[in-house]
Amino acid sequence: MEAVFLTFILMLSIFLGFELINKVPATLHTPLMSGANAISGITVVGAISLAGTGQHDVAQWLGAAAVALATINVVGGYMVTDRMLAMFKKRGK
Repeated sequence: MEAVFLTFILMLSIFLGFELINKVPATLHTPLMSGANAISGITVVGAISLAGTGQHDVAQWLGAAAVALATINVVGGYMVTDRMLAMFKKRGK
């Protein structure tokens, strides 16, 4: 029963996230990416703290995977934000 509840929450969050992202105008994407990067940074810190607890092997592997995926998310987010901000800079001599 718990798996059904968690699956429902996952599907609802996927749908809600998709709808919210599609409704955001292009001028707001850069500030939203900055906020998302901050949240992902918090995720990295939490994943590091969970990965180093010395619990079961499965928990350590999941923690390491969480650290890797959150780090990829942060780095990719900053790269996208930097590229978007570069589009707004004036081309100088």
